[in-house]
Amino acid sequence: MATTRLYRDGVLAREGFDVADISDYIADNGCVVWADFVSPTESDLASIEEELGLHELAIEDAVHEHQRPKLDRYDTHLFFAGYSVAFDAHSGEITKSEIKAFITPHALVTVHDDTFDIDSIVRRWDDDADLAKHGVAYLLWGLLDSVVDGHFEAVQQLDTEIEELEDALFDDKPRGDSVQRRSFHLRKSLVQLRRAVLPMREVVNTILRRDLELMDVAMQPYFQDVYDHVLRATEWTESLRDLVTTILETNISIQGNRMNLIMKKVTSWAAIIAVPTAITGFFGQNLLFTGFGTVWGVWLSLALIGVTSMALYFSFKRRDWL
Repeated sequence: MATTRLYRDGVLAREGFDVADISDYIADNGCVVWADFVSPTESDLASIEEELGLHELAIEDAVHEHQRPKLDRYDTHLFFAGYSVAFDAHSGEITKSEIKAFITPHALVTVHDDTFDIDSIVRRWDDDADLAKHGVAYLLWGLLDSVVDGHFEAVQQLDTEIEELEDALFDDKPRGDSVQRRSFHLRKSLVQLRRAVLPMREVVNTILRRDLELMDVAMQPYFQDVYDHVLRATEWTESLRDLVTTILETNISIQGNRMNLIMKKVTSWAAIIAVPTAITGFFGQNLLFTGFGTVWGVWLSLALIGVTSMALYFSFKRRDWL
């Protein structure tokens, strides 16, 4: 069952009509149709293929998942494939929902699975109903603008997570393992986000070309605004990837520095402890030497231990080895 809408002269005129009526409606001047299919098969799209004369390769791409974001051009229509994204702050993972669309001069047909939030697209159209007079360009703009806004929001959330990760780097309590694990999760999410965001630049840039007769010239500034958001999201994603890499390298350096500091302190204390060990070992020899078997010899050994140990301690402290 498809969801349908009819716009006549820029006004929403009818909803919920049969797909078989689409060709009749778009034959009238000033009429634009939107049809939405959820997880359809090729047989489910057979009726709309006949109604709008859609290319068989586009139908094949519409029913197969994991398409690369793109905008294909056919003789009578365009075919769009893209992804909406959402970031889970708890797990640090990106979830993607695939959206495809057939774009003709008088109709927009969307295809997606049940994870895609089509209601957000409808709300975008309803919020900007005064642009409905621009026909299919208005419907396509609402679709792309909503998808790109989702990309931008995900990038912002990732940026916030990475800023918190930077603060954790220099926490008083070492959190090297958790920082390392979180960095890898965020880096993986950025790679997935980049695969959804980067191709959108080419998609929107193609739509901005003036040789596409499907697009109303009056909608060019709105698509240009979407293109600016795509560029910002792309550049932001690239900079965050570099930042996460820097965090990973810095975390490794900090762990190495902490290990060096620990080794320096342990070595310094070992040197201090070695002094009384050496002195007591010397005075513990079973040989006759000056002070052997006398009380003052014991006090001499204790004095040597105390003075030498304190001298080493203050010397290491002055050099910041302790």
